[in-house]
Amino acid sequence: MKILFIVPGSGDSFYCGNCFRDNLQVKALREMGQEVIVMPLYLPLEQEEFQADTPLFFPATTLYAAQRLYDGTKIPGWLRWLTGSKWMLRLAASMSGTTSSEGLDGLTLSMIQGEDTAFGEMIRQMIDWIKEHERPDLIHLSSSLLIGIAKEIKRQVAIPIVCSLQDEEIWIDRLEKGTANRAWRGIVENSRYVDHFVTTSCFYRDLILSRFPALGAVSVIYPGINRTLYQKSNEVDEPTIGFFYRMNEADGLDLLAEAFVKLKKENRVPGLRLRIGGGYTADDRRFVGRVKNLLRPYEQDVTWETDYNLRNHVDFYHQITVISVPIRFEESVGLYLCEAFASGCPAVEPSTGSFPEIVGDAGILYGENTSDRLADALASILTDPDLLAQCRSNAWDLSKKRYDHRVAADHLLALYRQVVGQDMILNDRT
Repeated sequence: MKILFIVPGSGDSFYCGNCFRDNLQVKALREMGQEVIVMPLYLPLEQEEFQADTPLFFPATTLYAAQRLYDGTKIPGWLRWLTGSKWMLRLAASMSGTTSSEGLDGLTLSMIQGEDTAFGEMIRQMIDWIKEHERPDLIHLSSSLLIGIAKEIKRQVAIPIVCSLQDEEIWIDRLEKGTANRAWRGIVENSRYVDHFVTTSCFYRDLILSRFPALGAVSVIYPGINRTLYQKSNEVDEPTIGFFYRMNEADGLDLLAEAFVKLKKENRVPGLRLRIGGGYTADDRRFVGRVKNLLRPYEQDVTWETDYNLRNHVDFYHQITVISVPIRFEESVGLYLCEAFASGCPAVEPSTGSFPEIVGDAGILYGENTSDRLADALASILTDPDLLAQCRSNAWDLSKKRYDHRVAADHLLALYRQVVGQDMILNDRT
C-alpha cells in the first residue's frame, strides 16, 4: 500500500511527542513492506532519522506573513520567495512561536477551515504535486489541526484520509476564546472529509468524543516502539531519576527538580542522581535557568543533556532507574513512557489523564501533582528493591504486549485496509 504521511515540522530542537509518534509509525509501516511517503509542512525535517520524501509545503514563515500582513490574502511573489527561503525557515525553527499557539490565531484557523486565499494557493501547489508525482492509496494527516487540507483533497482528488487526534486542545484552548471556539467548530465541520480518526489512548478518545460526539468513530492504536533498539536496560550503579521531554513548566520539570532537592536534603535515597534530557526552545531558556539555579546545591548529582537528537533516545533510558515527567496537563499518551518500558524502566507519574491507562502496574501513580507527593512516590520505589524489580518486570511485559512497533503497525495497517476498502465500495456504488 502506498501511504502519504502529511506531518508538521516543529524545528527538531526538543522532544515533540506527536513528531516522534509519526516517526515511529512511518518506520514500522516501512518495515512491514509498505511504501510510505513523508510530506513535511511548516518547517523542514532536519533529523537524520526522519527525513522528508517531498518538497516542503505550507512554509511556516510564508503562511504566517500571509495571515499577519495580508489577512490571509495572496502575498507578493518577492515576499513569498523571501519567507520560503531555507535561512528564513531555519530562523523560524529557532523561535518560540513555532511551538506555541500564541500569536498564531490566523494561521491555526486557516489550516483548520481551509477557506482563505493564501491557504487556497498553497493547497493547490500540494495537490498539483500529489497528482503529478504520487497517487497514494491513502493519506494520513498527523493532526486535526491540518483538517482544512482534508477538505480540499477530498474535493479534488478523492483519496481516503485517516487523521490522528492527539493533544489538539493544548494548542487550541490557549488561543483567544472566540478563535478557539471557531477552531473547534471548524474541526467538527470538516470532520466529514476524514474517513476515520485514530488516537493513542482510550482516555483521549473518550475526552474528545465527550466534547465533540459528531466526530463519529475514533479508533485507539497505542504507540509502538522498536524494542530491539532499547532492550532491557542494565541496572545503573546509583539510583537515577530520568526526565526526558521538552524542558518547560507545562511538562513539570520544576516539580521534579523540587522533589529531587527534597529527597537530597533528607537523604531518603542515598546516592540519588537526576538525568534531564529532551531539549527546549528559546522560549524555555529562562525557565531552564531557574531550574538550574534550584538544582545548583546538588549540581554534581545532576546531568543535563541540553542538545536534543533522536539518536539520544535509546542511550538516555539505559542510564536511568525510573522515568518521571510530572506533566501539569492531562497527557494523551506519553511516548517517553513507552520508550522507558521498552528499556525496562518503571514510571512515576501523577494519576491524571491517560497515565493510569498507559502505566498500569509498570510504575507508581500518585494523587495530587505536587513536589511533595512526587518525592514520596519516588522514594517508595527507589528504596524498595522488591517493588522496583516487580515494576521493572511489569514495564518489560507491558512493552512487549502493548507498545511493540509491530503490534502498532499491524493495527494501523488493518485500519488503512478497512478505510481503503470502504472507499472502493462507495466509489463502485457511485
